[in-house]
Amino acid sequence: MTVLDFAKTIVRLTASVSSIVHRPLPVDDPKVRQPDIRLARELLRWEPTVDVEGGLRTTIDYFRGKI
Repeated sequence: MTVLDFAKTIVRLTASVSSIVHRPLPVDDPKVRQPDIRLARELLRWEPTVDVEGGLRTTIDYFRGKI
């Protein structure tokens, strides 16, 4: 999932009227964000159980309750 896809999903799930603004990347910004969870899988026998959209929905609901 790209950062743009992630942002679009958040806008959709929140029914936001916000626009996505593209800015130049900082010099030290990583070009690829791909977390590696192999160590968690090996040492903790952990696997993610929530998909991105489900996790975002939970997070959005949490913050809506705080506002």
